[in-house]
Amino acid sequence: MGTRLSGRRIGLFGGTFDPPHNAHLALARLALAELALDELRWIPAGQPYQKARAITPAAQREAMVREAIAGEPRFVLERCELERSGPSYTIDTVRELQAREPGARWFLLIGQDQYAGLPSWRDWRELLARVSLAVAQRPGAAAPADAELRAVPVAALALPPMEVSATVIRARAAAGAPITDLVPPGVASYIDRHHLYRPG
Repeated sequence: MGTRLSGRRIGLFGGTFDPPHNAHLALARLALAELALDELRWIPAGQPYQKARAITPAAQREAMVREAIAGEPRFVLERCELERSGPSYTIDTVRELQAREPGARWFLLIGQDQYAGLPSWRDWRELLARVSLAVAQRPGAAAPADAELRAVPVAALALPPMEVSATVIRARAAAGAPITDLVPPGVASYIDRHHLYRPG
């Protein structure tokens, strides 16, 4: 069988990834299976315009994503937002990638909180016309308030509850507490070697 050059199913998984953790990996693996993806592109944000806090330098977040996705050939690091100057807008990324690979079908993987806030994203209606939404469901989460958004079909990804967040990981690393149960081994090793999230 030859490689399909068109009609490929490609997932887009963007985020700050500061750091990438086990819940990210679990969601990414679920998306591969549930959406029958040919590949899932992890897209570290260059300048996340909706983040108020200081974030770890892009080169280090990129390195951690590389550690997290090692060993799964369908996971691919996409550097376009790291290479682009200015704030990272998802619509710009989607336009760029679709121009590069016009025959593919694109799935945007987002969390329930991002889904609810989607109307605050730049050119969100155009974004929804270009991609299929895949939303990580959280038990008890309310539906988006925006009626237009609610009318858009989504693929629901039922991820089991995981008590892990980047905020908790950074706090534990800052306190010198172990994080090996929260992040992939390569990420834990990178954080330790580079003394990330430590005070001062």
